[in-house]
Amino acid sequence: MNQEDIWAALGTERRALADLLGSLSADDWEQPSLCESWRVRDVAAHLALATRVSLPSAIVEFARARGSFDRFVRDTAVRHARLPIGEIVEQVRESATSHRRAPTTKPLDPLFDALVHAQDIAVPLGVDRAMPLDVARACAAFIWERGFPFYPQRRLRGLRLVATDVDWAVGEGDVVEGPVQALLLLLSGRPAALPSLRGAGTARL
Repeated sequence: MNQEDIWAALGTERRALADLLGSLSADDWEQPSLCESWRVRDVAAHLALATRVSLPSAIVEFARARGSFDRFVRDTAVRHARLPIGEIVEQVRESATSHRRAPTTKPLDPLFDALVHAQDIAVPLGVDRAMPLDVARACAAFIWERGFPFYPQRRLRGLRLVATDVDWAVGEGDVVEGPVQALLLLLSGRPAALPSLRGAGTARL
């Protein structure tokens, strides 16, 4: 995907995310997401922050988290989640037209973030939300090579991942196959992907 295609796909995903968030009840916002110890509200706040973090503020928050990337990301989301629901939804919607990226991120990072975090919200709430196949394939290829913070080539060593709905396969070893959407969740460490996968390699997951 070139940069223009990435921005277009990201705008579409963020607008759809805002629509999804706006349709949820107040109780839905307090439910656990697929991210351990994150509520739906915290994931939504993290998405709202995507275009609002500057390098100076990120440095301050990273120091506040004592150098832990995971703590930095979670703590900033939890603090931002104190905003009213309507304000968080509006910030996600506004981000659809923004071409700002968080410090140190690569062009496909925000698109991957939007795809996967949408599932973090939708899956536990029983909402069926399909990823665009070509976009999911591009993000899967990107995360496979990305390394930090998921290190899929290390975690999934000895497995061959094969998409059944698009032309995409990586790795060597016992086969794990399924929809590219499920494989993208697997690459990002979401066990919720497992029921959608099959093959000899699934015994190791």
